[in-house]
Amino acid sequence: MKVFKFGGASVKDATGVRNVAKVISRFPDDDLLIVVSAMGKTTNALEALVWDWLAGRPTDDRLSRLAGFHLSVLKEVVPEDRAAFDDLAGCIEELEQLFSRAPTVSEDQAYDQVVSFGEVMSTLIVSAHLRSVLLSNEWMDARTVVRTDGLHRAARVDWEACERTVAERLRPLMAKNPIRIVTQGFIGCTADGRTTTLGREGSDFSAAIFAYLLDAESVTIWKDVPGMFNADPKLFPDTKLLAHISYREAIELSYFGASVIHPRTLQPLQRKHIPLYVRSFADLDAPGSTIDARSENDSLLPSFIIKPQQLLISITPRDLSFIVEENLSGIFALFAQRNVRIDLMQNSALAFSVVVDDTPRSRQLIEELSAGYEVRYNDGCELLTVRHYDEPTLARLTGGKEILLEQRSRTTARFVLKQQAEG
Repeated sequence: MKVFKFGGASVKDATGVRNVAKVISRFPDDDLLIVVSAMGKTTNALEALVWDWLAGRPTDDRLSRLAGFHLSVLKEVVPEDRAAFDDLAGCIEELEQLFSRAPTVSEDQAYDQVVSFGEVMSTLIVSAHLRSVLLSNEWMDARTVVRTDGLHRAARVDWEACERTVAERLRPLMAKNPIRIVTQGFIGCTADGRTTTLGREGSDFSAAIFAYLLDAESVTIWKDVPGMFNADPKLFPDTKLLAHISYREAIELSYFGASVIHPRTLQPLQRKHIPLYVRSFADLDAPGSTIDARSENDSLLPSFIIKPQQLLISITPRDLSFIVEENLSGIFALFAQRNVRIDLMQNSALAFSVVVDDTPRSRQLIEELSAGYEVRYNDGCELLTVRHYDEPTLARLTGGKEILLEQRSRTTARFVLKQQAEG
């Protein structure tokens, strides 16, 4: 069994859906579990619908555009499949009914209820098209297998429960030869039937979950880039392909913000020594990147990651007492409760400094912290991380910018930077 994952860019339109079939057809004899994300910018559109619904604003126009897009793609790739149209229309009707009522659940639960439809709709379309080109497959609702806790928008997997649901729900679908199962990334379900999501970009993690549960031979993430690079090609013109790196290196890079792999994807694969391949759906002959247990190539190239729109927050006790464990435990508890991830931290005798994404949640957390501490912050920052650094690389990347905070280890240098004011 191999696990393939196709992201939103790979199924952004009818051409993309057809290309998925082209990729699958290259593996005619392989057993495949195919994880698919929402189409294109669908998740963003559904998020906007959530905020409109929660705020009591009209949702009809935005939902109509979203429904029209999906129906038009389905009509283009499978014009004669009445059952597929009925299934897709059922999803749209369910959304309409949801928005016709006032929200009765928390903001995060409402988010998961709505945004999960993106993956369901895209997989209905992909599955129907594969059938139409004689690539038989079974469509499966991932929520029948991926059991999670109730932490909405960042749910944690209940691995023991998943082992049971795989035996009950997934294995019975694996009777055909070859096996082809189409399912959703990003979504799961609690034991009492509430839809959850695994966090943005969680479809990579979903692929790893299924691979772990099925003892898969490998996972391949099909991207619109030829593999993993040592930096973002959109920001740096001289990037180089990381043809082969270890799980450990990939985990470090993903933790620091590399956008190709979701941070939680590698751990389950590493535990069962399942290799991960990152390949291009636009160039099927390109070798891509391999991630496995071998580490001899990890330090051959420096890798650099830039996270923009960061807040550097400094937290100081009002009585100028030392920052000690008692303070830190309360501070960390607030971050956890508000689901604000700390990207970097540093403490001195009187201050605890953190770097976080500049989001409404982070801004709200600053207000809450200000009730018990003196809180100062810098916005408009960027967080630069360089793995396997050398001094010329650091000088080039930090030149012309103010360094607000710096940390170094033997392998990694990190800087909080701000553009220097002119004049």
